[in-house]
Amino acid sequence: MTRSVKILWRIFFGGLALVIIMFLCANYGLFGKMPSIKELENPEADLASEIISSDGVLMGKYYAENRSEVRYNEISPNVIHALIATEDQNFYEHSGIDARAVARVVLKLGTDGGGSPITQQLAKMILGQGQGNILRRGLDKLKEWIIAVKLERNFTKEEIITLYLNRAPWGNVYGIRNASRTYFQKEPADLNIQEAAVLVGMLKGFIYNPIGNPRGSLNRRNTVIDRMVDCKQHYLTSVEASILKAKPLITNYKQIDENIGIAPYYRRVLIGVLKDWCKNYINPKTGEPYDLYRDGLKIYTPIDSRMQKYAEESVEQHMPTLQKQLDRYLKPRLNKLWVGHENIIENAMKYTERWKDMQDQGISEADIRKSFSVPVKMKIFSWAGNNKHEKDTVMTPIDSIKYHKQLLQTSFAAMDPITGEIKCWVGGINYKWFKYDHVLANRQVGSTFKPLLYTLAVTDAGYTPETQIPGGPLTLSGKTISTGGGTMAYCLAKSLNGAAWHLMAIVGPKRTVEFAHQCGIKANIPNYPSIALGAADIPMIQMLQAYTMFPNKGYNTAPVYISRIEDKDGNLIHEFATSQSKQVISEADAYTMVKMMQGVIASGTARRLNSYNIPVQKAGKTGTTNSHTDGWFIGYTPQILAGTWVGCEDPFIPIYPNGGGAETASPKWGIFMSKVYADKTLSDYTTQKEFTVPAELVNDPIFADSRFNAIVNSGDSLTEDNGNGDAEDFLQDETDMQNKNIDSANNIKKENNKEDKKDNKPTNTTPNAIKPAENKTTAPKPKPKTNNDY
Repeated sequence: MTRSVKILWRIFFGGLALVIIMFLCANYGLFGKMPSIKELENPEADLASEIISSDGVLMGKYYAENRSEVRYNEISPNVIHALIATEDQNFYEHSGIDARAVARVVLKLGTDGGGSPITQQLAKMILGQGQGNILRRGLDKLKEWIIAVKLERNFTKEEIITLYLNRAPWGNVYGIRNASRTYFQKEPADLNIQEAAVLVGMLKGFIYNPIGNPRGSLNRRNTVIDRMVDCKQHYLTSVEASILKAKPLITNYKQIDENIGIAPYYRRVLIGVLKDWCKNYINPKTGEPYDLYRDGLKIYTPIDSRMQKYAEESVEQHMPTLQKQLDRYLKPRLNKLWVGHENIIENAMKYTERWKDMQDQGISEADIRKSFSVPVKMKIFSWAGNNKHEKDTVMTPIDSIKYHKQLLQTSFAAMDPITGEIKCWVGGINYKWFKYDHVLANRQVGSTFKPLLYTLAVTDAGYTPETQIPGGPLTLSGKTISTGGGTMAYCLAKSLNGAAWHLMAIVGPKRTVEFAHQCGIKANIPNYPSIALGAADIPMIQMLQAYTMFPNKGYNTAPVYISRIEDKDGNLIHEFATSQSKQVISEADAYTMVKMMQGVIASGTARRLNSYNIPVQKAGKTGTTNSHTDGWFIGYTPQILAGTWVGCEDPFIPIYPNGGGAETASPKWGIFMSKVYADKTLSDYTTQKEFTVPAELVNDPIFADSRFNAIVNSGDSLTEDNGNGDAEDFLQDETDMQNKNIDSANNIKKENNKEDKKDNKPTNTTPNAIKPAENKTTAPKPKPKTNNDY
């Protein structure tokens, strides 16, 4: 053997050894992590988790890549045939590496198609490869070949092609199902040959998408059809292909936009709940905590898509009218509106993308500020705009900030008061433009807080609807309030602040705060008498929980956000408990409050609701804050509890004069309820027409309709719902309140001391315990107590 031959053999065996070593190195992960056999046996793509309503409607998704899986039998044969003809006509013959295709690439330098069969392309997707220099891509190819062979050993051809189509990208849309839905509004099983050819053609590059490049897409579609004729399988005849190629390019494109869809504010709230859940539950397939964005969870919620639609429609129907009224009110006052509030505009400017981008470019702060005073073309939110409520205009960025802050915002939420299931959730007027969720926002609640105080008067002091609350002045913590008086039912119906002030003198702030917390309110409530008028800041969702005790026979029920969670295959992982209730008052006391709150609608501040077609008994309470900056209404029927709020983002901007909860909030409640009760498909929530009367009260004459109508209209006040006090009401602490000699309260104490001596009864020294009223038709006379909370 000559020396030259020996050298050739050495080069050959050395090269062979090098290739073997490189394959071994790649296999054992020296060139980058390789998936294990176990991972290859379960090669799941990153799947979007789906949020599903109680009536089975897809609400939206959480995803790293928006992807939904399909099974092989859910994919049209047209897609599979087009894919094989175009990408790998030897698919059913090779074992992951197509030697003939590789040889063709080498000999023709890639001018006659690529050399990566479908299995190798799948391996590339699994490894997340595809970019880098020649050396990097050479090493990547080794890894892809290894994974391709392993895939062929572990999966059938049908499973491989299904995995491929579930992972393949169509631009920023992932998986054949989402691509089919996006471009044709169809399931993959329903795609015809032309549609399948369009989608398969796009796999060569997003440049062939039919929306951005219809001519290129049409040409690529026809190329795929030709391949279906020329391939060895001959999926089409020349005649069939000619007919199909002559047809125009037809799509039904609708972009997947997670800013829209069902209950976007609610879906955002769920993220926090679900992330906490994921931390505590292990995915048995990975041994790691569940990944909300990748594990394809199916999250079933109690949201009802029909109720959600009606809630959103009530906002759309009522808010434009309110905005027009506010605009008319503000127009002559705009020059003075922002005086003294410049810091709000300053903070808003620095929060904008414009400020951040210019700052990143190194532009001085002075020049950035100047740019905010230069008119530019922009889109703004407007109820008078297009169907998306967008309007093209020209204004300065600083005027844009002021404009959007002068828009009225709202919240609306409803729940089942028995089970706690949340049925709808609207956090603002438009999620795309305003992400802040007002269902969770702390806002002064106004007179919607009064039912909690009245409940204590019933439970602790023994008041009844006909108990007389005196009118006239009463001073607490240095603040004197004087309104007319009347029966307790009348005072609540008319929302008389003087009556609430008198009740606070009896019950005390400390007991009121304790009870509010027992009712599920977690917000910080100051220990001041002004809370009687609703001066505390409390989120809507907490107020709804507090109100559950009224229609739920004295039981307070926590809101339920999720019904159950299943894995991608539909296996139950976790079921969430409903009816997480605790009794806070008796059934009789709850019904007493229901009856009085019915008076609010029958003849009180919310009487305008009688003009809506709501064919069941209803009860509730309006709320208005000082200067009319907040309007509330929370109400309920026997089976549905709902609340709504209206106000500007910054609470110094008023709604408009006399724009209280009765005018600004209650109409949305009326619109929503009338739509719900008109929908025959919602019979599960609309069958009970009347509130259940406790057995012990069935024969109580107070609750007879004719008697109660007289009681609820027995009073001497001409005013209603007069705000919730001023900011300085918070400046007095409870000690100050106790140390002040409150004339009216002292008179009550003196009268009670006389009664105590006459009856020779011991004084009850339990803090916050209030003696039941002995004469239900006159002002009650509770005994004096040590450490009482005045």
